[in-house]
Parts: sequence; C-alpha cells; structure tokens
Amino acid sequence: MHIAVIGLGEAGALYTQGLVALGWDVTGYDPADVPTPLGVVRAETSAALVETADAVLCMVGGRAAVPAAQSVAEFLPENSIFIDMNSAAAAVKNEVAESVGAHRYADVAVVGSVPEHGAGTPLVISGQASAPAAKIFSQLGAPVEDISGEPGDAAKRKLLRSTFMKGLGALIVETLRAGEAMGARDWALNQISAEHSGGFEAVERLFSGTVKHADRRGHEAAEAAEMIDSLGVQSTMSHAAARSHRLIAASSKMPADEILAAYANVPAANIGDARERMGLVDGGIKALWPGARAVGRAKTVIVPAGDNLLLRQALEEVEPGEILMVNGQGHADRALLGELMAERARKRGAVGIVADGALRDVRDLEEMGFPAWARAVNPAGPYKNGPGQIDVPVAIGRVVVEPGDLVVADDDGVVVVPWGEVVETLGLALAVQEDEAGRRQKIIGGDLT
Repeated sequence: MHIAVIGLGEAGALYTQGLVALGWDVTGYDPADVPTPLGVVRAETSAALVETADAVLCMVGGRAAVPAAQSVAEFLPENSIFIDMNSAAAAVKNEVAESVGAHRYADVAVVGSVPEHGAGTPLVISGQASAPAAKIFSQLGAPVEDISGEPGDAAKRKLLRSTFMKGLGALIVETLRAGEAMGARDWALNQISAEHSGGFEAVERLFSGTVKHADRRGHEAAEAAEMIDSLGVQSTMSHAAARSHRLIAASSKMPADEILAAYANVPAANIGDARERMGLVDGGIKALWPGARAVGRAKTVIVPAGDNLLLRQALEEVEPGEILMVNGQGHADRALLGELMAERARKRGAVGIVADGALRDVRDLEEMGFPAWARAVNPAGPYKNGPGQIDVPVAIGRVVVEPGDLVVADDDGVVVVPWGEVVETLGLALAVQEDEAGRRQKIIGGDLT
C-alpha cells in the first residue's frame, strides 16, 4: 500500500508514524520547512508525490484545501482515493471533491484529539469513497463512523460537535476564572467535574430541564453574569447563556408563527410605550409609502456606505417571514436597493426592508406592496465591492438589532423587540392598545377627564 500525505505538520507527522508502522510506503510533501518524519520519502513535485499512490491524505489548513487538491488532481492514478482531512466548511469540501472527482473523494472529520490519540483518533467519514477510506483508518486502529452521504456531511458533524465542545471549553474557562477571583476555583472545578461525568442520562436531563425551566434559569443566568462582571472577569458566555435561556423560554411559550400573527395588528407606537420607549429606531428612518406595515424577524446585514454586495448575498439567504435590517452607515447618496432587488426579496418571502441608508424606486415598491423604510431616497445606484457581514448584530437608527429579533414597522416608524422578550412585551403592548382604545371612546363620548 502506498499512501501520499500532503501536509507534514503535527497531525501529518502523527498519521505518517501510524502508516509507516503498518509497513506501508509513505511519501510526503509540505512547502514549509518542517522535518520529514522518519520512514517518509519526501517528494519534490506533485506528480512524484501521488503518481503511484493508492490513497492521498490531505492535511493542510482550510484555506489551502482547494489549491492542494488541484495541485495533484491531474496526477492521481485511476483507482486512487483522495482523503480530505482538512478542517473546512461543507462548501469547501464540495469544491475539493469537484477538483479531484467525487467518485474518489472521502470527507474525513477528526472528532478527537490527534496529539492525544495519534493515528487512532476517532473519525466520521462521508463521500463516495468513504468505505475504502474507512478501511485504511480501521487498520490504523481508529474508531470509524462511516456515514456515506455527500462531501461535507462529515464536516457538518464535526461542526455540530464543535457547538458544544468549543462552547463548553469557553464556559469552563470563564467559570474557573470567576472561581479563582472568588477564591473558590477548586470548588468550581469539583462541581464541573461531577456534572461532566454523568453520561447520556445527565445530558438528556440537562436538555429537558433547560427547556422546561428556561424562564427561571434565564433569570438565574443573568444574575450569575452580573456577579461575574462585578468580579472583573470576562463574562461573555454567561451573558450568552442568559440570552439563550430567554430565547428558549420564548419559543416554548408560543411558536414563532403565532407570535408574528399576534403582533400583526399591534401599532409600533403601542409596542414602544409598552417597552418604555426602548428599541424605537430614530425618526430619521421613515416609511417610503403610506400604509406600509411589516412584522417579521430580523435578517441583519451591515454594508459599507453606498455598497450593496452583501445585501445582494443576503437576498439569497433570506427566509419567509424575515425582514431585512440593513446598516448602511446612514449614507444617503447611493441607494442600496430598488425594485429589482425588492422583487427578489419578495419572491423569497421577505416581508420588507429597513435601511439606515438610501433606497430608490419608491413608486414601484408601493405598487408591488413591498414595505420599505429608509433614511433617504436617492436615484443613484450602489457600488458592489463589499465587504460586509450577514447575520451579525447591527446598529440601525441608534438601536442594536440581533439576528432573529422581532421587528414591527408602520407609518409611525420602527420598533425592535429582542426575541427573548416578545411574549412578555406582547401582553404589555396589547394592554396599552386596549387602554388607549377605551380612553379614545370616552373622549369621543365627551368624557375629557
């Protein structure tokens, strides 16, 4: 068996050790000045590296994954397989597969510590060549989960694992630093260790308990975050946990579609009153046509002044029921969106747009019934150079908007409600609305008290 290895860094060196120990022929390549592992023949060209290889293991950084694959693609023997072990997003994995041929491609996700386990580190493998790749790693002593599927499926599993592993790591750092500041680090470490060893049942119990008691636990998490702040310790994860619990509580109390429907006829002004005037976008951002109204969840975008490249990209990602919330830097000299982009947004299910910047084609927006609010109207078109960001917190009209927040906009203006507070705010806003309706009827009836 001849195995070619691209990338001879720490992970590459450990895998080559395992391959050499099996008695296989191993060639390697790395453009960096790193030592050649014992038993590995270092190749000087791409052709020499892979020309007789039964399999190619690629272990380079995510940015180099596609160029590395392209560099050897034309030299791969007919029956060789390409094993992509790079940490990269699913889209990159698909691009690598296209470069070398999907029939020979295996997406390998490493789901453990290579420095700790070496070539025996657990793996998840997908792609058309997952079976022969799994056979190679099984001979190295690695626990292998072959899920078949498409390029990128294994990478997605690894990222899914990262949601708790990276989050858990950051939370442990925060907790132990806070414990040290309190003089209780050992106590905190013992608490974490005890809870972390409960296995499957403990995880399920934590999941169900969090969903069931999210409201109460969210308040406790907020208090914990405030305490950590008072200790002078970074409290990012604690604040995020408090916000996450509020979001879980809101979704448990009332489904999202029911929440949006319940806000359908509640004026922005009543919501603002219910929230003690918090979350109201400044009055410089106005409805572009009379009678415009929108209720949706925020799809946030931030772009440079007068540039809409990332807004155009956001249109390809917007989901039904979302409203585009665009930080355009308050720039009034170039329109970020007009009738054609609005039509695309409407077809995707967007319920409107709020732009801290300029828009255009006002008459067309009204005729198509696409609700729009902006700081200005300008016929000049935008630049399309970027950069920008999508689905990040943005500031619009001096209000911070998080992705997924509730946005209600009408003739009076725009109000933003954090999603974790939508249920509580709804009750308060309906009470304000009912009170004002009753007072108005009294005034109409002649009661001016």
